[in-house]
Amino acid sequence: MSALTSSERQLGVALFNETWRLIESREDDSRMVNCAHASAYHWSVAPECRPENSARSEWLLSRVYAIVGHPAEARAHAERCLAICEENGLADWDLAFAYEALARAARLAGDEDDERRLVARARAVEIAHAAERDLLEKDLSSIGRTSPDVTSVSTSGIIDGASR
Repeated sequence: MSALTSSERQLGVALFNETWRLIESREDDSRMVNCAHASAYHWSVAPECRPENSARSEWLLSRVYAIVGHPAEARAHAERCLAICEENGLADWDLAFAYEALARAARLAGDEDDERRLVARARAVEIAHAAERDLLEKDLSSIGRTSPDVTSVSTSGIIDGASR
């Protein structure tokens, strides 16, 4: 692995983890959004970036924009996440969480009908591992809470593709 490859990937992972730390602490929302964008950028230029890494970057961006109360941006990144999943045949965890992000953005925008439809779509996705299904259900149940539940996918393994 070249130094560039390793460093870009490592920066992407480190910034993903920093984003989660900031989500949990809420100490600096501006920095949280910037870290999510920086993570997505570094993953996008890492030669080993796979579609699931790109989808997860878009999912993270959607989540941080939902947390800071920007429904249009949350929706746009959730739509990109779903598009990446569909274009690349990603299913399971990635597809379910694309729908979760869309449901969260719909709720933030005040569209409870769309939220319910998207939650149902997320739940309809087959997920191979029970623990990952449990994480999805936990995130779905947190939609609409004023304080986000951030315990679900806060590890570098998720963005790194090493969760399985």
